[in-house]
Amino acid sequence: MSWMTLYRSRLQSAAEAVQVVQSGHKVYMGSGCAAPHGLITALTDRAEELQNVEIIHHLTMGEAPYIAGDMKGHFRLNDCFVGANTRDAVNEGRADYVPVHLHEMPRLFRRGAIPLDCAMVVLSPPDEHGFCSFGIEVGVTKPAALSAQVIVAEVNRKMPRTLGDSFIHVSKVHSFVEVDRDLDEFRPDPPTEVEKRIGSHVADLIADGSCLQLGLGAISNAVLGFLGDRKDLGVHTEMFTEALPDLVGSGVVTGELKTFHPGKVVAGFIMGTREVYDFAHDNALIEFHPTDYVNHPGNIAKNDNMVAVNSAIQIDLTGQVCSDSIGEKIYSGFGGQADFMRGAALAKGGLPIIALPSVTSDGRLSRIVPNLDQGAGVVLTRADVHVVVTEFGVAHMLGRNVRQRAEALIGIAHPSFQEILLDAAHRRGLFGRLFPGGLKP
Repeated sequence: MSWMTLYRSRLQSAAEAVQVVQSGHKVYMGSGCAAPHGLITALTDRAEELQNVEIIHHLTMGEAPYIAGDMKGHFRLNDCFVGANTRDAVNEGRADYVPVHLHEMPRLFRRGAIPLDCAMVVLSPPDEHGFCSFGIEVGVTKPAALSAQVIVAEVNRKMPRTLGDSFIHVSKVHSFVEVDRDLDEFRPDPPTEVEKRIGSHVADLIADGSCLQLGLGAISNAVLGFLGDRKDLGVHTEMFTEALPDLVGSGVVTGELKTFHPGKVVAGFIMGTREVYDFAHDNALIEFHPTDYVNHPGNIAKNDNMVAVNSAIQIDLTGQVCSDSIGEKIYSGFGGQADFMRGAALAKGGLPIIALPSVTSDGRLSRIVPNLDQGAGVVLTRADVHVVVTEFGVAHMLGRNVRQRAEALIGIAHPSFQEILLDAAHRRGLFGRLFPGGLKP
């Protein structure tokens, strides 16, 4: 049987395709901007027929109807990176959160720590050899699909055909549902003046020939905006971002000096707009791979002069970084932050950077704090943090003792909070303790 005949024999409607899901099943949903919304709708339409179906995914865009209040008992979400669409459900106890490094997620599926009965994904149309591409979300979704007992795929003609370790043959897919739907898009807000100042400080640390990873958010795009005069930059990153096509087009990003996959941009997924998706379509410059490859610290470390730039919610005076929660409330997840910070630290000439505004958006609270908030999660330990950047400058942490770290961090804190932080550092004993009559070491 030819692949085309096989493909046509497995075409179904969304309502037919989701019949494979039974009560008690664990179902992976395509993540990022590649959630299979038609299948999600068809599955939740069956809610009254199903009990205790577990949905697993990693940060999705768009609606998540399986977390609605009337879905209790029918569906429950197990979220590996919390987004705006699921945050309330997790913090209200209607959904669960799995703390996990992104490079370890494929292992959860392959080793059965999270066994998968079904994976629902979005694929590009098959090529002349019968291979579909996972398109804009290869990193977690391909390993999940290959670990599941059954794969159900939306075939969307608007999904770009991305290259690398990004393909699956039609023979491995249980059923196909053809759709013609715009993909979800992610467009970060334009950087503020504060974020631009942070971006400028970070860019000053990036030399010609560096290999870059930039995390999610406006600060990363602000950094890229200051790199127009650099030469022969490389990219090895979990997320291909909105600003990268311009740097490729202008000749700033060439990858020619990379020591791992030279001449290639290596990524796991895209969070962006239609313009970025079109840029990635059939683009031999870009290789997409699963996250256990892209995010493995050992592979990251193979890139000489690896610069990893990630943000944080809080950092305490000794260098502990909280990135996944606001106090006890889960905000996001581990993602690949620790993967890249540790990989960059291991690389020859590598530089891991934490970049964050000195205060919250309303200016009321310092994000450099004496102690992390009660219940805050430590995503990076003190030993993981080498450089911290705010709009007020750069604090070098590697090899510094806790007193020197506190001094450096207070130096880049907002001036309105520096006296408070100095007093707190004394009271913690970082500079010696305050006694009646003055400071004693």
